[in-house]
Amino acid sequence: MVANTTSLPLFLLSVFAISLTGAMMPGPVTAVTVTNGSQRREAGALIALGHGLIELPVILLIYFGLASFFESEAVRIGVGIGGGLVLIWMGLNMFHSQRSVLNEQKVQARGSILAGVTLTAANPYFFVWWATVGATLVVSARDFGSAGVAAMGVTHWLCDFGWLLLISLVVYKSRHLWTQRVNRVVFGICSAILAGFGRWFIVSSITLAASS
Repeated sequence: MVANTTSLPLFLLSVFAISLTGAMMPGPVTAVTVTNGSQRREAGALIALGHGLIELPVILLIYFGLASFFESEAVRIGVGIGGGLVLIWMGLNMFHSQRSVLNEQKVQARGSILAGVTLTAANPYFFVWWATVGATLVVSARDFGSAGVAAMGVTHWLCDFGWLLLISLVVYKSRHLWTQRVNRVVFGICSAILAGFGRWFIVSSITLAASS
């Protein structure tokens, strides 16, 4: 249980600290926020919206006592392999599109939202986090009733929203410094991150399946 369930403001402060730490961890979502942010300043907010569309049902399922579903090895293996393949595909697609991206129109809003949905649903460690740390937060929030759970969910999501929006704003503001060479390097690194995480998810899932 999260310490201090006697004060909702202090509890939400602990949620903020835990959530922000997780949001700031580099990963596939950060990589796509950087590339989309080079064309659209609000890309981070849209990606966070897509992330939230997956996160809300997960919070509700945990609230109704289904946290064990996300701890299932079968679920982790399935999401890991399927998600890993999706991330590798996205990484390769990003790498092949890097040459033309600066000359194209801004990425569509639905593209960033879909990226948020896809990257979240494809990440098995997102579900592991909610089955462990996240579940603890939800259980603690239940002490304050449904309003406490809602406040916890909003606080957590706002951390993702604020951090990803900050990244896309910074990237967008500095886009005039992006020469073709810089563009190739940034997109190359980001595509490698996506493919690297995809490979890691697949290998981890196969290892888990072999040890079961």
